Amino acid sequence: MTNQVLIARWLTVFPELAELEPETKDTLFDVTQFQRLRRGDVAYYQGQLCRNYLMCIEGQTRVFKTSESGREIMLYQVGAGETCVLTTSCLMAGNPFPAESNVQADVLLAAVPADVFHRLMSSSQKFRNYVLSNYGDLLSSLITLVDEVAFASLDLRLARRLLAEAGDAGVVSKTHQQLALDLGSVREVISRYISEWERVGWVRSSRGSIEVLNRSALASYGAGDNALHSPTLRSGSQA
Repeated sequence: MTNQVLIARWLTVFPELAELEPETKDTLFDVTQFQRLRRGDVAYYQGQLCRNYLMCIEGQTRVFKTSESGREIMLYQVGAGETCVLTTSCLMAGNPFPAESNVQADVLLAAVPADVFHRLMSSSQKFRNYVLSNYGDLLSSLITLVDEVAFASLDLRLARRLLAEAGDAGVVSKTHQQLALDLGSVREVISRYISEWERVGWVRSSRGSIEVLNRSALASYGAGDNALHSPTLRSGSQA
C-alpha cells in the first residue's frame, strides 16, 4: 500500500489534520512512518522511551499496569481515531512509558517522530491545540477510571465494562480471564458474577465471548440500582 493511500486513510480517520496549516501538513506527510502491529505484539514496554507520537488508524491496543504480585489492571484502550494519553505525556515530559501496551486487534499506526512532534508543538498553534485538546479528553477518561477503581465495587465495574465492550452487536469477544485482567481481578470472581447474571437472563456466556441479553437491567445494575442488588435477585428468582 503506497504512502499516498495510507495518508488518505489517516486523514479520513483523523479529519482534524485537514485543518492544519499547509506547511504543517507537508511536514507531517513527509516524515510520518506507518507501522503495522499484529495481535499479541507489544506496542510499548514499561520503561521504554517514547520515540513517536502515535495515532491509531485501525485496530486496537490495550494499555495496562502490572502489580508486583503479577496482577494486571487495564488503564484504557486505544482504537481507531485515538491517540495514547501516556505516550503524549511521556513525549511532553521526556519520561519513559510507565505502563505496557499490547495489541488486541491488528493495528495500523501513524508514527510522528518525537523531534518533529516537539518542533510542531512549538511552531504550529493548530497542531498544538489539537494535541492538547485530545490530551485533555483522554486524561479525563483516565481520571474516570481512577474514580471507578477507587469508589465502585467490582461487580458494578464489570457490568459497565460488559456494556462498553458489547457494542451494537451486543457481544463481548473476551474470555472471563481477559475481563479479570482488564479489571484487576481474578477469573473465579468474574465467572461468579457472570454466572449469576446468566441465571437471571441478563447475559449468555459461551467459549470466548459473552452476549448481553438485557442491556437495561445491566445498565441499572452498573448504575448502582439497589433493587437489582437484592438477595432475591442473587438467588436467581428475579428477572
